[in-house]
Amino acid sequence: MPALRSSVFLLLILAITGCSTKAYFKLPEQSTVSINERAEQHPQGLVKIRPFFWNRAGGVPYKLTSTTTGQPLSEGKLSTRFRVVSIFWPPYSIIYWPMGFRHPCYDLTTPVTGTCTDQDLMMLRKAHRDAQ
Repeated sequence: MPALRSSVFLLLILAITGCSTKAYFKLPEQSTVSINERAEQHPQGLVKIRPFFWNRAGGVPYKLTSTTTGQPLSEGKLSTRFRVVSIFWPPYSIIYWPMGFRHPCYDLTTPVTGTCTDQDLMMLRKAHRDAQ
């Protein structure tokens, strides 16, 4: 019985993580980010979206937009990685959704896209928990 319970739990975890990729984003004040040329705008904090196709192996495009003027502030590419969970999520994940965010947090407040500091990541996680 414990083996069955563990197997069901493992399958449930794979099902939950197999359908999305997520990362935290630190943004300049009064701005939003759109990812992978989608119309949806995301504020600072956790962004959880569908994984990316193979054509995003070299990076996924993003566009930073001002919330006050609606004008683009910057554009670039976020680094991606192969998601191992896509191997175990049949039948189509390895074909259609093999790529995810490389880093747990991206800092878009600087001219060069980078990763957040540990302190920034902790602050964003705390803000996300407090908002729920």
